[in-house]
Parts: sequence; C-alpha cells; structure tokens
Amino acid sequence: MEILKKLKDLDAYPKIKDDFYDRTRSGGLITLISTIIIVILFLSEIRLYFYAATETKLIVDTSRGERLRVNFDITFPELACSIVSVDTMDISGEQHYDITHDIVKTRIDHFGNVLGSRSDGVGAPKIERPLQKHGGRLEHGETYCGSCFGAERSDDQCCNSCEEVQEAYRNRGWGLTNVDLIDQCKREGFVQKIKEETGEGCNIKGFLEVSKVAGNFHFACGKSFHQPNFVVSDVLDLQLESFNISHKINHLSFGKEYPGFVNPLDGAEWKEPAVSGIYQYFIKVVPTIYTNIRGQKIHSNQFSVTEHYRDGKVHSKSPSGIYFFYDFSPIKVIFTEENKSFLHFLTSICAIIGGIFTVAGIVDSFVYHGQRAIKKKTELGKYR
Repeated sequence: MEILKKLKDLDAYPKIKDDFYDRTRSGGLITLISTIIIVILFLSEIRLYFYAATETKLIVDTSRGERLRVNFDITFPELACSIVSVDTMDISGEQHYDITHDIVKTRIDHFGNVLGSRSDGVGAPKIERPLQKHGGRLEHGETYCGSCFGAERSDDQCCNSCEEVQEAYRNRGWGLTNVDLIDQCKREGFVQKIKEETGEGCNIKGFLEVSKVAGNFHFACGKSFHQPNFVVSDVLDLQLESFNISHKINHLSFGKEYPGFVNPLDGAEWKEPAVSGIYQYFIKVVPTIYTNIRGQKIHSNQFSVTEHYRDGKVHSKSPSGIYFFYDFSPIKVIFTEENKSFLHFLTSICAIIGGIFTVAGIVDSFVYHGQRAIKKKTELGKYR
C-alpha cells in the first residue's frame, strides 16, 4: 500500500476534482513509463549527437586519367612459385607480362609452413660475362655477350641471363621448352630450382598499378607471351602437364580501405582436382570517396563479383590460372561523415519531451475518464 501511495505522488497529470487536484495510481504509472521512454530517447539523441552519421550520395563519375591500385594476397597450395606468373592487360592496349616488381612470392609446404620468400624472378643474379659474343672468337678489347639462341633481333643484342633469353623468346612469340639446353639457365641453376620446388605451394602478395579502364590481371601457370589473338603460356617440358589451380584469396582490394569497408572476396577459397583449368572472377568496380568528420578524403573503390570456372580441356588457348576481369561503374559513391548541429539536437530533445508528455497526458485522460465511467455504472448497477 505504501508503494501504491508513492506511485500516486508521481502522477504528473493531476485531475481537477471539486476545486482540488486528484492524483491517481494510473496517472503515476503512466508518468513513470513516459519518464523512462523520455530518458531512453534522450540518451539515444546524445549518442547520435556525439557520434558522426554517414550520409550517402551518388554522382556520375567524370574522372579521367587516373591509376588504380590493386592489392592482393593469394595462396596457391598446389602451385610452385617458379610456375606462377603475374600478368596484366587492358582494353587500351597496355600489357605487362611476368611482373616481378612490388610482388613477393613465398614458398610454402602442404601444411602452410614458410620455406622461403623472394621478390625477384627464379634463378641467380644476372651473369655479366657468361659466353663469348654469340659463340664467336674474342677480339682485343671485346666484351662478353651471351647468345639469345636464335631470338636476337640484331647482331648487338645480348642475353646474359636465363631471364633475358626467355624474354627474347617471348618477344618473338616463341615458346621456350628446352631450358635445360640454355647455357645461361644451366649456370644459374634455373632448372634445378624448378625441380626443387616441385610439390610446393606459393603465396603471392603485393600490388599492381593499372590504368582506370576495363581490363584484367591474372595469375597464370608458366611465363606468358602475347600472340595476335590470344595469350599463350610458355610451359616448360620439365613442369607438370596439368596444374591444380586451387587457391585462397586472403585479401583483394582496389585502392585504400575506409571505415566500414567490406571486401567480398576476402577469405574466398576454391579447390579442384589436379586438372588444368581457368577460374574467372568478373568484378564490377564502383569508385568511392569517403570523407571523415575532419574533412579528410579517402579515394577508394567498392566492388561486386561473380565467378565462373572453365575447363582447360575445352578452352586450351589460354594458360591455366585465375583471372580477374574488372570493369568500372559510371556512378561514383560519396560517403560523408556528419554531426548534427547543436540547434538540431535541442529541437530533437524538445520534440521528444513535449511529444511524449502530450501523448502520455492523452492516454492518462482516457484511462481516468474510462475508470470514472465504469465506476459510475457499477454504482448504479448498470455494469455487469
């Protein structure tokens, strides 16, 4: 009874009865509930005031001549580092094959343990003087110059390393299959290194700078070179006839990360039997600008992706590997962090207090008059 009496005292909506105010338990209960609601909404408004909200806007992307940075971290548990090459090409005609700069290859075993890492190609450092000039006899003061084994475009062209011989063959559009007969490769231990890596896996991590036009980058099995209508792979005879392109994408992003950034391919994994094939990712890149509360802008990109696998036996012109085909959306998304103004905050607080107080008064009045009507009918014996 003491609690009910105190509940009456809380009534913020006293009723006028015979020239004095009458407080009710129902009024006290409604006042208590409305006060709790006001406090909850008040705290919510304070939180919104001190924490920035993100506004989203869509505009047409009119930017031109920009470069796109592609960050990647991909693991191939069944492919050796000596087999995998990184290539890029786009619709503007820009092509880069067997990219090694800004990329680190880490050799791993079947359990994922690191065996070694490198940021350059397979083989020893370039040998400056491996052979006489094209097998000819040295004259007085003549420097050494390695043979390109038929791939020279001029008499003065030299190939002083295994990589330069392979590059000369790729420039000719020829496949180099007898690497074990190339003196530079034998001296550098190229063949031996590939044999040593048989059965290993590889983690490839780094970034690429590409033009902001539609194109693709891919991780192909073997050293790729271009012919008029397609890209083919210079796969050595000493390598396997089929490749297991099972892979896990640890990270893939286009540009810098920003708050709330989500990469749909992070953690994606695909496994297949030991047969050659092509796994394709078709990516739609959406340019994005994120402006934080301090006015700092982060230029980045979001993307969506679909996947498709092609059997290497059916499509044999392209080398086995994983291919990322990207295109750009004409729409740019702009995220802007904004805080509510203090006047907006005060207006919201007044609206909360006034609105709930008014609604609670209406409810209390309805309950009070309903109780009185029921009481009168009961006294008159009309309510059953």
